[in-house]
Amino acid sequence: MSVEEKLKKMARNMNGHVPEAARLAAEVFPEMLEEHSREGAFAMPAEGGALDEETRTLIYLGIALATNSKACIEAKINRAITLGIPKDKIIETFKIARFAEASRVYGNAEIIFRYLKEEDVK
Repeated sequence: MSVEEKLKKMARNMNGHVPEAARLAAEVFPEMLEEHSREGAFAMPAEGGALDEETRTLIYLGIALATNSKACIEAKINRAITLGIPKDKIIETFKIARFAEASRVYGNAEIIFRYLKEEDVK
């Protein structure tokens, strides 16, 4: 598939949008666009995967939220729109990602809780 065909396919899959990184890579480093596409197909095969496309999109969106990847958030929201994923599922994905991030902070506070537990702390 040519670079132009890959970009058109991305646009079809993402509600008419192509991530700016993909557009720029196509111009200056087309091999990277090819590699990224290959990795995407490996991670999320069109056929034979254990998860359906909606579930994959929501997992990816949650991870993008938790890792602060704005380009991926935009790409996956556009994919969710294309797939017709209901808003309540997107909101639940947000809630899960938010809770995972809060749980990270909570877990990191173990050191603080140990300190506060010591009897000599005033």
